[in-house]
Amino acid sequence: MRKLDVDVAGSSREIRKGLAEIVENLAGRFDSARGAPVKFAKDATLAKGGLSVEKSKAGVIVRYGRKVDAFRALGRLLGEEGAAAKQDFAETPRFETLGVQIEASRNGVPTVEAMKDLLRRFALMGLNMAILYAEDTYEIPGEPFFGYLRGRYTQAEMKELDDYADALGIEMFPCMQTLAHLAQALQWPAYAEYRDTGDILLAQNKKTYALIEKMLVAASAPFRSKRIHIGMDEAHGLGTGRFRRKYGEKRPFDVMNAHLTRVRGLCRKHGLKPMIWSDMYFRLGSKTDDYYDKQIVIPPDVVKKIPKDVQLVYWDYYHLGTDFYEEWIDRHRALGSEPIVAGGVWTWHRFWATLRFTTHITNACMTACKRKNAREVFMTTWGDDGMECDIFSALPGLQLFAEHGYADSVRPGLLRANFRGSCGADYDDFVKASDLDAVPCLESPDKSAANVSKWLLWQDPMLAIMDPQLDGCSLRKHYANLAKNLLAAARKGPLARRLIFPARIAEALSLKCDLRRDLASAYAKGDKRKLRRILNGDLLQLRKAVDRLWKCHRAMWLATYKPFGLEVLEGRYGGLRTRLATLSYRVKSYLDGETPSLPELEAKLERIFDAPEGTLPGTGYGRVATPSCIK
Repeated sequence: MRKLDVDVAGSSREIRKGLAEIVENLAGRFDSARGAPVKFAKDATLAKGGLSVEKSKAGVIVRYGRKVDAFRALGRLLGEEGAAAKQDFAETPRFETLGVQIEASRNGVPTVEAMKDLLRRFALMGLNMAILYAEDTYEIPGEPFFGYLRGRYTQAEMKELDDYADALGIEMFPCMQTLAHLAQALQWPAYAEYRDTGDILLAQNKKTYALIEKMLVAASAPFRSKRIHIGMDEAHGLGTGRFRRKYGEKRPFDVMNAHLTRVRGLCRKHGLKPMIWSDMYFRLGSKTDDYYDKQIVIPPDVVKKIPKDVQLVYWDYYHLGTDFYEEWIDRHRALGSEPIVAGGVWTWHRFWATLRFTTHITNACMTACKRKNAREVFMTTWGDDGMECDIFSALPGLQLFAEHGYADSVRPGLLRANFRGSCGADYDDFVKASDLDAVPCLESPDKSAANVSKWLLWQDPMLAIMDPQLDGCSLRKHYANLAKNLLAAARKGPLARRLIFPARIAEALSLKCDLRRDLASAYAKGDKRKLRRILNGDLLQLRKAVDRLWKCHRAMWLATYKPFGLEVLEGRYGGLRTRLATLSYRVKSYLDGETPSLPELEAKLERIFDAPEGTLPGTGYGRVATPSCIK
């Protein structure tokens, strides 16, 4: 990769601190003696954003409009190779806001240092907004059970992150929740009086708004930006719990609008500019509670009462065609204001971002946004079901998103070069790790959001309730080859070492994916010789592989997230390790004549999910670890 000599001291004050942080933390990519000299100059003609880079024998001059444009230019320079290193270039941003929302609530709270690492890479990509998603993982003075034992950010930590983001040209602010998605806090007796349901706050209650005001102040105080995302999505069952008993039956639309009006008033009191997810308006207008139902009817009186100074965020992580996104942007505009559009890098319910599927939906979404002249867009990263995923695996998806933000169409070669510049890693290697889930028995692996690797790893090794979904398709060679390729790729540099984690998953899955079927087949045939070979071969090796994976996952977690939440994942590994030990014990007891039969292997497995041919389902840990539903 190309090395540069950046004139930090000679640069304008507004970018000096950010440049110094990048140079210090990417030390191996800068060389004051042999690197190409780079100077930065603010250009008043680019006030609305943009950059131009001129190269000569004397060095490189970067002219920029916004702070982030300077860092975007630097990222592109760092990735150049060959003839590109001699060519001038210029870019004009297609959007006012190009952002990313970072998950910090679904069990994994990134450390301050990991967040800073991500922010530096976002700046080099050209992203100028970062939203911190924190349901309860932020400190509220006087509320010890808010974010209790969850790794919440202190006020000082949030201010430190905001200062860092600002130096890089990134506007940072929180996404909190002021209606639903608050089960983590509402589980405690201290918050019993605020519950409507186990997940939703009790609207219309005076004490609820006193608590929300404390939440708003605590979440926003550390940040420069006056913008704040106040959530309000997926409030399923709104007004049906304690609300109904206390205030009677009310139309959910009216509960929603009245609550939003109250919270909006609190935001205005503290000088905050709120936005909310838009889905509840659409869901309440659907007979099937579907956000994307084309038969949705939102009554005119409801539309009239939606505050026009509250931005609606249209989120969509699913559609492969541009037409749908365009229609839904129009539907949002019909509600009376300009929406913000949010796509997603698929990090949830899995170990590694599903980058191939993310590519298809991002291309469709961003093309539609440009056609419809949307002004603000951002990408989400979620961590549903335990945040098992390495958040850094989202980076290629964010780079693709960034490329859309600076061009009418994405050039694959430039995409890869710019990822090399922002991340110092190989784009295709990171995408290859997505083959944990993009398996060959899928008809269209690139367009699938299945999480095969998750349910193959966590399903009980003796009961293996998901095996019938594979219909006899063996993935052993696929995972063995993937493990080998990823371990080789992990040697390429610092960030590439994160590929060891998906490699260890693939290694374990190559031994586990056929295990129960092989055991059941040998048992049914009375082939004790084969059973003993499996016991002393694949099963023994699998137990060792799971131990390696657990320790690798633990190391990745502690290097990326605060230690809180690791207990959730280690409970899963502990269960798997124990069940593998018991499987070994049971098979050995049978072979030694101590156990007359193995009913677990005699049981006929049934197909649970009616997935169309050529597709595979997505499901969570709780469904596959056991067929029992224990309450």
